Amino acid sequence: MSFRAWLSVITFLLIAVILYFSRHELVHAWSLLGKVNIWILLLLIPGQIIVYYAGAEMIFSYLRDKGKMREASRAQLTSIALESNFVNHVLPSGGVSGMSYLTWRLGHLGIPAGRATMAQVVKYAMGFVSFTALLLVALFVVTIDGNINRWIILSSALLIVGMTIVISGAIFLFSSQRRTDRFSKWLIKNSSYIVRKVTRGKKHQLVKPAVIDTFFDEMHRDFLELRHDKKLLVKPFLWGLLYTAMDAALFFITFLALGEVVNPAPILIAYGVASMAGFFVLTPGGAGAYEAIMVAFLAVAGLSQGTAIAGIVLTRVILLLGTIIFGYIFYQRTLIRYGKNTDV
Repeated sequence: MSFRAWLSVITFLLIAVILYFSRHELVHAWSLLGKVNIWILLLLIPGQIIVYYAGAEMIFSYLRDKGKMREASRAQLTSIALESNFVNHVLPSGGVSGMSYLTWRLGHLGIPAGRATMAQVVKYAMGFVSFTALLLVALFVVTIDGNINRWIILSSALLIVGMTIVISGAIFLFSSQRRTDRFSKWLIKNSSYIVRKVTRGKKHQLVKPAVIDTFFDEMHRDFLELRHDKKLLVKPFLWGLLYTAMDAALFFITFLALGEVVNPAPILIAYGVASMAGFFVLTPGGAGAYEAIMVAFLAVAGLSQGTAIAGIVLTRVILLLGTIIFGYIFYQRTLIRYGKNTDV
């Protein structure tokens, strides 16, 4: 079979694996459908569309302001966002697969790899900043609420500190050509060493050194342009506020459909903690860890464990199915059109 055929088969098998390991959650979610207000629950559909669109605009508004992708239609951009989210959910990579796929995908639209990656760095950075802004509001709300566990306040503060360190580290790296070059050389040397060890000397590198050097050089130049024109960050930040608020609101909608009015502040904090953990957990879409962390966090915040499990599981299952169904269609269409990435 051709590469595209094999990749389609592998993707289908990965989806089957995800559904298999989620079978208990699927059964639980199905049993909950008879207890919810379906009309309120259906608000998850437009809510999820808004989330994907806002997430895409965090990247594409930056690229448009850089003079790229101005001819791309809204439908095409939304399709790309769905494909990227699908890859993130299907492949166990802690979010790396989605970034790699989107870089490759944008390459077919004439976007250099370094600039495509910088656009995604802008998305994550502005996502952190916008989430921090909302988190400060949530932290204020839970602080004046005497019924909230102090661990909630502590974890919120630690989350803000952690995100600040990550953003500061990226700024420190890309603000200097020397540091960027040294990091690039360090990455080339160590990645080649790992590849040789894993392949027992049969392969010396996965990515050509020139590609890595060009990639980081483009990242550095884009960062300098950002530093001199900070207005480029305004739109991604505003879209980030909408993205974060709506993504967390999806859980609020499900709890409302279950007849529970839950304080949005703990939901936002739990969402942030789970999202950060899910980014580092090498399971498809952070499955398992994401749900467990959110349930535990909301239980500590005072929500009954049964209600927390019902709301989180039902939301995650519906969003997972929506991502797989719609994302797979657009992903397959792109795979048929472009096939294998041969840039590296």
